[in-house]
Amino acid sequence: MSVRVLVVDDSRFFRKRIEEILKVDSGIEIVGFAVNGKEAVEMAAELKPDVITMDVEMPVMDGITAVRMIMKRRPVPILMFSSLTTDGAQSTLDALDAGALDFIPKRFEDISSNSDEAKLLLRRRVKEIARRGRAINMRIRHGAVVARPASTAAAESPSSMVPRNKPIPRVPIRSHDLPKQTPPTATFSRAHASEAADIKLLAIGTSTGGPVALQNVLTALPANFSLPILMVQHMPGTFTPAFAQRLNQVCAITVKEAQEGDLLQPGVALLAPGGMQMRVARRGSQYIVKVEDGDPQLNYKPSVDVTFASIAANFSGRTLGVILTGMGADGREGCRALKQKKAEIWAQDEKSSVVYGMPFAVFEAGLTNRVLPLTEIGPAILQGV
Repeated sequence: MSVRVLVVDDSRFFRKRIEEILKVDSGIEIVGFAVNGKEAVEMAAELKPDVITMDVEMPVMDGITAVRMIMKRRPVPILMFSSLTTDGAQSTLDALDAGALDFIPKRFEDISSNSDEAKLLLRRRVKEIARRGRAINMRIRHGAVVARPASTAAAESPSSMVPRNKPIPRVPIRSHDLPKQTPPTATFSRAHASEAADIKLLAIGTSTGGPVALQNVLTALPANFSLPILMVQHMPGTFTPAFAQRLNQVCAITVKEAQEGDLLQPGVALLAPGGMQMRVARRGSQYIVKVEDGDPQLNYKPSVDVTFASIAANFSGRTLGVILTGMGADGREGCRALKQKKAEIWAQDEKSSVVYGMPFAVFEAGLTNRVLPLTEIGPAILQGV
């Protein structure tokens, strides 16, 4: 079954460019074009596309307003085209809050210096979010209760997602690919609580769907939360300051973008800067973060693997590592390193993940102590530390 796409942009040139890129894939069908948000709302109701690609700045009605109206009337996965600027970051975060599922840079050279890789990533992203939408609709049709936040957002850093001179790996998200074993129960037992009682650090890694997922977890934590928190979200450098600020406004704990030399402190969540790598180092009896230029050979900037491996190498206390929704397998090797140091590893479950790539990779490797729905992760953390 082809993925039916509605393209929304006021630029005739850009609409044509998107059409040329998407129509190469026989599994994608362009069902219509809209030149402003008002047309997008009307055509979404009429054509019932599987995915909508949406610009932000348009005449008559902007993309954010259109997203909000579409999600209210008939929810559909929406992929935003964003400029990688400070203003673009704010607008994109607003669109994600309104219900857009993911975003991608409008300038394809910001995705990858390799034009073919950038085009492949766009086609792949459209098909991935279409699967998510169909999975949700399937569960609704079968009467399942779907716990879905007000907005299901995603903010991978597309410019750092594509490996340089390497093929893009296939993401294993199909349910029939799952191991035949039964995932750990989501119920927090006394045994789990006693095992996790000596946790000294909370480390979280995520990608596609991460902004909403992180907010869900962090808003469950009180201001007097006893652990320092390190977070890695695949996101461009122009986006992470605005995202950290937004989280700080809605959370009881303190959230900030990590800076060189920041101390690990209880109740303070440090977000890895986009385009950089965040590592843990020891300074006397204290622990600090080191913020370094991202290695151009690494697929992700920031990388969950890099941060988690540095925790395993340099942090003496026991760590709770949590892998949330995301495309790819970043975090698997970092969790493997943490596991060797007696860390507790949790992963988000498939049903609540926007893309079940990163959590699946950790689960498939046999590294998870627990698999939990998104809404239960925050409360479980509180019960266990």
